[in-house]
Amino acid sequence: MRQKTVFSCSQCGAQSPKWLGKCPDCGAWNSMAEERQSSPKAAQGRGMLSAAKNSPMPISQVPPQTEVRRSCGISELDRVLGGGLVPGSLVLIGGDPGIGKSTLLLQAMQHLAGQGPVLYVSGEESAAQTRLRGERLGVDASNLLVLAENSLEEIIAQVEQHKPQALVVDSIQTVWTQALESAPGSVSQVRESAGRLMMLAKGSNLPVFLVGHVTKDGSLAGPRVLEHMVDTVLYFEGDRGHPYRILRAVKNRFGSTNEIGVFEMKAGGLAEVANPSELFLAERPLDAPGSVVTASLEGSRTLLVEIQALVSPSAYGTPRRTTIGVDSNRLALLVAVLEKKAGLHLAGQDIFLNVAGGARLSEPAADLAILLAVASSHLDRPVDPQTVVFGEVGLAGEVRAVTQPEPRLAEAEKLGFKNCLLPAAHLKRLTPTAIGCQGASSVQEALQLLS
Repeated sequence: MRQKTVFSCSQCGAQSPKWLGKCPDCGAWNSMAEERQSSPKAAQGRGMLSAAKNSPMPISQVPPQTEVRRSCGISELDRVLGGGLVPGSLVLIGGDPGIGKSTLLLQAMQHLAGQGPVLYVSGEESAAQTRLRGERLGVDASNLLVLAENSLEEIIAQVEQHKPQALVVDSIQTVWTQALESAPGSVSQVRESAGRLMMLAKGSNLPVFLVGHVTKDGSLAGPRVLEHMVDTVLYFEGDRGHPYRILRAVKNRFGSTNEIGVFEMKAGGLAEVANPSELFLAERPLDAPGSVVTASLEGSRTLLVEIQALVSPSAYGTPRRTTIGVDSNRLALLVAVLEKKAGLHLAGQDIFLNVAGGARLSEPAADLAILLAVASSHLDRPVDPQTVVFGEVGLAGEVRAVTQPEPRLAEAEKLGFKNCLLPAAHLKRLTPTAIGCQGASSVQEALQLLS
């Protein structure tokens, strides 16, 4: 009897009975790969924790479970995880090649090895290569067990034998199971391997870290179901030209998804950055047109970052709008507000916007700073370097209030800023501070800062 085959998309995991040049779900071209469907025997026993008989009960009668978190020894990683590592959690870490995923996990396992044995499974490097990296990072714990293995069955057998306190699989795309005949890294292999590791984590309260590859656009490679399956998804962001790395949580069942961790890549590994605001403003030019400092909230942390804008006459018929660290659609919206409400003629100007230091801003509180940076560069008038700016800008040209202005002002005061331009609605509710606060209710009032 001929075994049935399907075609699965390597980007999103969508399946089709025949080959298609373009995936109907995600739109990727030439991503459909032929795979054999698993046999009924291989599909048996996949029910999660099916050994215990479950019955429905009222939610008020469900026994509460207290989370006993464990520190990873890296406070920035603990912050992103929501306060520490939860037993039985499945954590997926993605990022560009060489960004520091394996380095971070090896440093974290060094600390966890002091509490008991931990298992580091490397499917891409030999044990000798992992030791070379460990020597560079100063990792030499005797309880840190290294296993160079790709077989899922052998990995599970070693976990049952050594009973580790934590497990790292680097990476999930290299792991394969004998229950399937497809090649390692295929959609079915990644999905099946992650499902088995999830059952292992939940059944034995074993925290498991998975390292995932990313595609050209920066998203995790493999089926999208992989991200839904795990408890936490972390992304490593950063430019190879900069030594700074940002660890961001995009999914977290045990904490906030707004937290970030900031690291600096050094010769001895990743070092924590205790004060990211001071780091991002270290080389800020003073009295330079187009340079504005804004206060952005990332979870419970306030970051002061510099927004730089450059406006110059366009040499082509269509002006350019280039952004780094900010959504380009947001810039287009604010430029339209400047033209309509402030009377600035920017239709024939190229506009380049950058968030210095490699940070990324997504909250609308940065609108007012972006608008002032563009106007400052266009008018060639600098903003006072001792002034921090934040506020949301509406399409009618109004400046709207933002959340939590108090911690933004406190961070600015800590770094020595003297003035702040903020929405006028905040002035009535703020307690007196050492920073001189100036309110603006419209774009026209905010632009008076440049006069």
